[in-house]
Parts: sequence; C-alpha cells; structure tokens
Amino acid sequence: MKQVRKFLLLPPTERGLLLRSVILIWAIRLGLWLVPFQTLRRFLDRVGRAPATLYRADSSSQDRIAWAVTVASRFAPGGSNCLTEALAAQVLLARRGCPACLHIGVAKGEGGRLNAHAWVESQGRIVIGGSELGRYTPLSAVEEESL
Repeated sequence: MKQVRKFLLLPPTERGLLLRSVILIWAIRLGLWLVPFQTLRRFLDRVGRAPATLYRADSSSQDRIAWAVTVASRFAPGGSNCLTEALAAQVLLARRGCPACLHIGVAKGEGGRLNAHAWVESQGRIVIGGSELGRYTPLSAVEEESL
C-alpha cells in the first residue's frame, strides 16, 4: 500500500514515465526469453523510433529515465538484469531524441568464468549500469540508430 501511495504522489509526467518503464521492462524480459535477440532488437528499434515526446533530452531527463528504469526493474518477471535495464534506457532515451549507445563488456570472474555487463552512455555520460566499469573489457557498442 505504501508503494501505491508513493506512486500516486508522483507528478503525472513521472507516473507516466514509470508506467512506460514497467511495460518496457516487462516486454524486454519476455522478449529475451521468447524470441531471438535480433528480433527483439528490431522490435525495440521500432518502439524507439515511434513519434518522440516533446521533451528535450538533458541531464535531468537522463536522470529521470535512469530512476524510472531502476524502479521499474524491481517489478520485472523473474527479476531484471543489466541488459534489460540498458535496453529499456536506450529506448526511452531514443524516444526523447537523445542519442544513446549500448555497451556490452566482459570481465573474468571467480574460477575463470566470464561475467558480462551492459550499460548505456548518452552525450558522454553513463546513464545506467555505471558500476565497476573499469573491470570490464568492452566487446561492442550499439548506437540507438542501429538497434
């Protein structure tokens, strides 16, 4: 009940952003389970290119998108991961006309196992997934135009 109250006290624009983030996180999680990754990327490309909202992308909107994706990820089916959150942030940034680059990197973990991590950079700034980036070797970067 406390979460519902907090949600209702948010300004309407933030409630809308949070709802869009929850729906997008769910769609991405389900997509990662059910369809090939390239099919999901094509779908996200169409979503990201939908008529953009009339917001101007700036650091405060990047912060609000990171906040909304982080909160929405708590309600993802089967939990969320960095790839789900990075893909959602990239789509939401694209819808606001903000260039966003998805990065994927790897690092050696315990027992020599590879650990992967995804993060999004926009306008020279890490928007989401910025923890411990120094330990990851970037494998690829995907600009929002090539989703």
